[in-house]
Order: sequence, then C-alpha cells, then structure tokens
Amino acid sequence: MSVHVLALVCVTLVWGGTFPVLKIATVQLSGLEVTALRFVLAAVCMLPFVVRIPRRTWFDGAILGALVLVSYVLQAWGLETISSNRSAFLTSLNVLMVPFLGIVFGTKLRLRVLAAAAVACAGIGLMSWEGGANLMADVLTVLSAFAYALYVVLLSQRAEQHQPIHLASAQIVWMASLGLVWLVLSSVGTDKLDTLPSRIDTSVVYSLAYLGIVATAGMLFLQAWAQRKVSADKAALVYALEPVFAALFAWVWLAETLSQPAAIGAAMVVGAVVFSEMGGAPSAKDPATS
Repeated sequence: MSVHVLALVCVTLVWGGTFPVLKIATVQLSGLEVTALRFVLAAVCMLPFVVRIPRRTWFDGAILGALVLVSYVLQAWGLETISSNRSAFLTSLNVLMVPFLGIVFGTKLRLRVLAAAAVACAGIGLMSWEGGANLMADVLTVLSAFAYALYVVLLSQRAEQHQPIHLASAQIVWMASLGLVWLVLSSVGTDKLDTLPSRIDTSVVYSLAYLGIVATAGMLFLQAWAQRKVSADKAALVYALEPVFAALFAWVWLAETLSQPAAIGAAMVVGAVVFSEMGGAPSAKDPATS
C-alpha cells in the first residue's frame, strides 16, 4: 500500500469513532447544532493557516465545504432516530456511488474497484444491517452518502491544484460560516439558541472536541493531502473500513461482542480493500482516472 492510501486508512480509523460519539452528542443537541459547533471548533484550529489562501482555493473550498456540511448535517439528523450501525451501513453506500458519479466527470469505470466496492458494501451490510428502519431518517442518510460521494470525486479532481493545508482550512472556514448561518436561520422563532448553552454538558463538550478538532480539522487536512495521489473510487473504498474500525473500537473499549456474520462482513471489507490494491491499479494522476 502506498503512503497516501495508508494516510486514508488513518483517516478512516479516526472516523470509526465518530458514530458512537455523534450518538452521544445528539442526545442533547440537534444534528445541525452538533455539525455547526464541530465546524466552529475546527475553524478555530485552522485560523493560523487562513492567511494568504489563494482566491481559487477559497472558491473550491466553498464547493467542497458545502458538500461536507450538507452530508454531515443529513447524517446527524438521521442519527437522531436510527442506530449508529444502520447509519454506518447506509453511509457506506457512497462506496458504490463514487465510481458511477466519476463517469459523469470523465473518470473511467474500473471493474476491479467496482467489484471490490460491491463486496465491501455487502460486508458492511453483514456488519451493520438491522431492524429499526425509519423512512425519513434512511432517506436523509442516503442523501448524506450521495453528497459525500460527490465530495470525494471533486476532491480527487481538485486536491492536487492546491496546498493541502490551504484547501483544508478554506473548506473548514466555509463549513463553519455556512453552518452558523444555517443554525441561526433554523432557530428563528424558537428558543433553541437561548437553551443551547444549558444543553451542553461535559459529555457533549468531549464529543464536540473529538468531532471538531480531531475528526474534522486534522482529518480534512490529511484527506486533502492524500487524495492528491489517490483516485476517488479507491479513496471511497478505503473509507468503507470506517464501520470495521467502529466495530473494533466497540469490541476493545466497550466490550461489545462481534457476531459471526459481523466478523465475516469485516473480513470481506478488509479483503475488498486489499483486492483493490492488487494489480497495480492506476493512481489519481493516471489517464484512466483523469
């Protein structure tokens, strides 16, 4: 595996802890409130790097940031009424969406990666699928997956045109700004903003710190750096490891058991990622992915 792919594995490892953390935070806050506040924290971390960001980076950062914002808000809204496992499975559908979206943007569809993506989704289904469906929450989560799939495609196309720290900073500043505007507008005529401080307890503070500083500021930078050299479809496939790491953390830290179907599903996801790396798949700079 290349160092860039390993960096994306690291990103996915950190993201594996976000589903239970989001579940904790959305007990007290709405999905939009959690998303806006995590981006504000992330933006504070990136302020030293905002100076001298080129105008084109601000433009691309606005597009990418808006897609991430929409994806995260929709995912958090869905988590208010469905389990984190179900959300993880539905979110993972972006792995299959990315190769087909790539065709629209001129990317060649690679059968190896498409087959690996299908196996990965099947594996995640074994790990995560369960009862407790909620039509609206499911739809919101699938739309979240679509927005993120579009983000992955555009990021792979545009990341190499910018300095990673500048692109990550621009995205985060835009996400924080748009998120705050969205939060204020949605709170008009309600007491949500007035009661917000009283709903932030210690567990929410820790959750927001992890989501904002580690999972957003740190990982968006690492993602922007790594996807300069990794194609969108392969990056999406690496991201399919997210529920695998989530299940691993639950097993190690929370002593949750891993059923036999879930273990088989996890092995399928890992195998799919390894399979995609075999045979010298082209990188993001190769003609097959340009």
